[in-house]
Amino acid sequence: MKITAKDIVNCTLHKSQVGVWYLGQEGFLFKNKNTYLAIDPYLSDYVDKNCSELVKWKRLYAPPIQAEELSFLNVVLCTHLHYDHTDPETLLKLANSNPYTRFVVPAPAVKTVAGYGIGKERIISAFANQPLILDGFEIFPLPSAHETFHMDENGNYCELGYVVKMNGKTIFHAGDMCMYDGLIEALKPFAVDSAFLPINGRDYFRNRDDIIGNFTCEEAVLLAKEIGAKRLVPMHHDLYAVNKVRTAHFVDAIEELDTYRRYHIFAPGELYIM
Repeated sequence: MKITAKDIVNCTLHKSQVGVWYLGQEGFLFKNKNTYLAIDPYLSDYVDKNCSELVKWKRLYAPPIQAEELSFLNVVLCTHLHYDHTDPETLLKLANSNPYTRFVVPAPAVKTVAGYGIGKERIISAFANQPLILDGFEIFPLPSAHETFHMDENGNYCELGYVVKMNGKTIFHAGDMCMYDGLIEALKPFAVDSAFLPINGRDYFRNRDDIIGNFTCEEAVLLAKEIGAKRLVPMHHDLYAVNKVRTAHFVDAIEELDTYRRYHIFAPGELYIM
């Protein structure tokens, strides 16, 4: 589903609503009144052009919008340095289209992102458990275990998830994450409305091919249940054939483990109003 900047900017929301567009993989764009935040926008085929195994990383669908069209973004959050989350082409186009867009990345990623050609003054270091407030968005970074924790020489986490509060709504975008001790306890106080969780799982054979894993469908459902999330949104399941999960398996996990859990499965480019 193709979308345009006009579709997004002209979307009329009630004062208590937040608009959400799915950009693919783990990319989402949030509209809060007249401010805009994107998380992990991946709007190119950068991996295709820089990976020796081009077929393995061929996108199954084109980006629903071109990065240069998103000239109105206030804030961009990136969870970690994998190219489908911190894409050099997408981020540079976003930076060039709007001199006021600010980029929030894990502290160990700042040097790399600056190397894409984005001014350091526009890049904000995110540290686990240190909140930020930007353009009306309250942002709470949490450690992410992408299958395990990775830290730099200063003890800063290389992968983060983000709790974001906006217009009376609280979302949790996990980035790439697996379960770890303390995650449930860290999330419960936020009273998350919508949990955006990867569901592609992990296994020996993908690890062997350097495909690092995430929550399984069952783990995502049980995490949402444990923290009392009102809505569960699966992600990281549809862009690459080698890392794809049928959403039927996700629905089966809902039916088996938490039958009445509300959920929404996005199509690329789709608008959902919270």
